Formats: sequence, structure tokens, C-alpha cells
Amino acid sequence: MDRHEYEFLVDGALSDRVLASFPELAALPDHGRTATRLFGELPDTAAARGVIARLDSLGLTLLEFRRRP
Repeated sequence: MDRHEYEFLVDGALSDRVLASFPELAALPDHGRTATRLFGELPDTAAARGVIARLDSLGLTLLEFRRRP
């Protein structure tokens, strides 16, 4: 399995309850705008798409998505 690090920039400051929905990711506020960076190592692109689906189901706005080098 070829794991990669992914980063998701989400609009707004996320509550602890919302962050608990993403136990596989770390979170940091994005200084300079009201946003939160979620990032971490995922096993494949299907797992990354799963994170995007969870963001969508929670009504969150994804501003950026990228695979980190």
C-alpha cells in the first residue's frame, strides 16, 4: 500500500465535535483567514475521497484539497 499525505482546507473554525469526525487527521487553524487545515497520511485516494464525503455530509465547505509531496 502506497500511503500519501493529504491536506484539506475547510472554511471556518471547526468545533471539537466536528474534528472528532476526522480521527485520522490533525487540524490547525489557517492564520490569515477563517479556515481550518486538516492533514494526515491516508492509505489511498479512496480514503481521501471518503474524507471529502464526510466534509460534504457535515455541510462543510472544502476550499482546497491537495496531496502533499
